[in-house]
Amino acid sequence: MKLPRPTWLVMNHLRLAAFPIAYGLSGVLIGGTLNRVMIAELNVPATLVALLFAIPLLLSPLRLWFGHRSDGHLLFGRRRESYLILGALIIGGGLYAVAWVTRHHSTNLATFLTCGVGAFLLYGLGRNLAHNSYQALVTEKFSGPQRGRAMTLYEVATLFGAVAGAGLVGRAMEHYDPARLLTVAGGVAVAVVLLTLVAAPGQEVTVVAAELADRAKGKPFAQVLRDYVFADPQVRRLFVVVICTFTGTLAQDVLLEPYGALVLGLSVGATTRLTMFWGLGVLAAMLLSGGLLLRWLGALKLMRIGLGLSILVFSGVAVLGLAGAPESFRWLVMGLGFCAGLTGAGMLASVVEFTTPERAGLLMGVWGMANMVGHAVGSLMGGVIVDGMRLLTGSALVAYTSLFAGEVALLVAALTLSLRLSPARIRARTEFAGPG
Repeated sequence: MKLPRPTWLVMNHLRLAAFPIAYGLSGVLIGGTLNRVMIAELNVPATLVALLFAIPLLLSPLRLWFGHRSDGHLLFGRRRESYLILGALIIGGGLYAVAWVTRHHSTNLATFLTCGVGAFLLYGLGRNLAHNSYQALVTEKFSGPQRGRAMTLYEVATLFGAVAGAGLVGRAMEHYDPARLLTVAGGVAVAVVLLTLVAAPGQEVTVVAAELADRAKGKPFAQVLRDYVFADPQVRRLFVVVICTFTGTLAQDVLLEPYGALVLGLSVGATTRLTMFWGLGVLAAMLLSGGLLLRWLGALKLMRIGLGLSILVFSGVAVLGLAGAPESFRWLVMGLGFCAGLTGAGMLASVVEFTTPERAGLLMGVWGMANMVGHAVGSLMGGVIVDGMRLLTGSALVAYTSLFAGEVALLVAALTLSLRLSPARIRARTEFAGPG
């Protein structure tokens, strides 16, 4: 029996959520389980592990080329679907390769580094290719205000994949066992591929995809990059806004727990639960934004509200340390997560407004690269400021207050620049416009 068109569309939209679930699941295995196993169980130096884990971030500029390639060159008759599936296959191979290297070569650091670089390169290539192709597919599949809401709700699916993956992988790896590690990694790799095969097929209209690819492939990559990225003040401005926002909101990401311990005197259990409060805040904001706020406020206004509230809450965290009021800290952390969720939802919805059908892959690559750079700079900035100020002053309170002040400054800069953003004024908007 043939399904009615509305039912068929809803099912396709639900299927599309399978990939972000897979994406979140893969991140848990790499960023959580394997990270901990390398450092805690196998005694690999933390600096070496950090360098390996930075490789996927360092590969993020390739998103620009991946996006340009999928914009103008069909793969097996598809503009996005085939690239998404190819990326998932590479992710799966990379996941298993990282686990295999961890299992067999952790005792010889030279071999571990050499093989680890190759494994993380494979994983990073797949992660950047698949995620960029997916985001471009979502921007093309939805139109108008639906695009931003869809991008936000699919981000919730990524969070769900991370949470569910943490539970499943955590239960499977309750105690470290080398053979079990490979089994779990293989299971996650297969799950990533299968979930992507559920999500991708049948999402594109092939005739439209071919028409858009024909229009997009007329210019070489270097010319497109020059004309519609480097020479466009709107694109450059949004790139800086994304970097400042992610750096400003994530510089404390791995430092809130030490802050709670060193400045506020919280117990290990109390600081461990902070991640839960942060995640609940982000999830609530994402759901509220995707369901209501984006429709009511619009993308740019929601992003600006999120930035403004983040500035206030970060200031509150600094004041809390000065006042010595630890009992309120977890609620402020939840507030930080909520503000980050509002800002992220507004930003996700904004960046899709800064794309065009012909250049969706390239332009989503720009924002994805900015996201990755912001994550990397934020993590580095947080550690450098805290370590440097503690060395200079000997005070954890001064060190962390300096960090929060730096984050507030970056968020103020992002908010100020965001007031000069206008999606209608990007140069790619007029690339294929008719005369007049």
